[in-house]
Amino acid sequence: MSKIAVETRELTKKFGDFTAVDHITMSIEEGAVYGFLGPNGSGKSTTIRMLCGLLAPTSGAGLVLGMDLAREGRKIKNQVGYMSQKFSLYPEMTVLENLELYSGLYGLRGVQKEQRIEQMLVLAGLQGREDEQTRLLSGGWRQRLALGCAILHRPRILFLDEPTSGVDPRARRLFWDIIYDLAADGTTVMVTTHFMDEAEHCDRVAFIYFGALIADDTPAKLKKLIPGKLFEVESENGFELLGRLQRGEAGSIIDSYFFGKKLHLLVEKESSIENEEIFRGAVVNEIAPSMEDVFTYLVKKESGKELGGGRISGTGEARLNINAVASKEG
Repeated sequence: MSKIAVETRELTKKFGDFTAVDHITMSIEEGAVYGFLGPNGSGKSTTIRMLCGLLAPTSGAGLVLGMDLAREGRKIKNQVGYMSQKFSLYPEMTVLENLELYSGLYGLRGVQKEQRIEQMLVLAGLQGREDEQTRLLSGGWRQRLALGCAILHRPRILFLDEPTSGVDPRARRLFWDIIYDLAADGTTVMVTTHFMDEAEHCDRVAFIYFGALIADDTPAKLKKLIPGKLFEVESENGFELLGRLQRGEAGSIIDSYFFGKKLHLLVEKESSIENEEIFRGAVVNEIAPSMEDVFTYLVKKESGKELGGGRISGTGEARLNINAVASKEG
């Protein structure tokens, strides 16, 4: 049986009357890549700061590597690696100076320090650029340097808070290759992101929405939560078509929404829409659900809107956040 690296029960954080994290219960196995997904402002960063020992919970309980969040925050900080979305680097310092600073903070000395710095230069691909100011590096290079600084002390668990925000798609892919290698060596990785496609890289995925955990499972099992069949529709008159669907002109549609420039339609399981008159001139294909589709479905369900026999084609904030991500990605 796998050991548990992180375990929380009813973990809650309030700022005055505002509840940022709302009674979250989760469990992360050692050596797993655990994705923590949700729109900006949903409580991801607050949760990860509590798990790092940087922020005390208002209520609830949690253990990180067997240490209590409420009583052993300082010990937790010394045992984990943490990379914030702002990369936590000193821009006026050189690559080497940043690595030396962090190695000193982690208590590395002598030969061990020199070896770990050299290993992190290799990991970041920055050999030969040791004397370059960090501010002159591109986003992808700074990202990998920040990761190197966070794991100099070989932490058993690594918390990554929006690590791929603001970097190009190629840099994102290269960064995930490094995460895979770390997990393969036994490091537990918890990564927050609002890029839904990154969930595909995770062993397990949790969705957070308005501070509450609304799902927690493997990507494959989460996709099975969606009822019916999913179709993608490409049409020159997408807005007009969406309006007609939302007025009920196609009887088998459970949900309809924009996904980038195309429409995604959730259809009753026994139905088929390809030959319906309303789709004349459009390109209609049945597709497998993406993690954006899963999140859309879960948010609608959480919002209490009718599912199954009714239509759930809303246009709320969650939908807009998802569409924004989808548009950026493709």
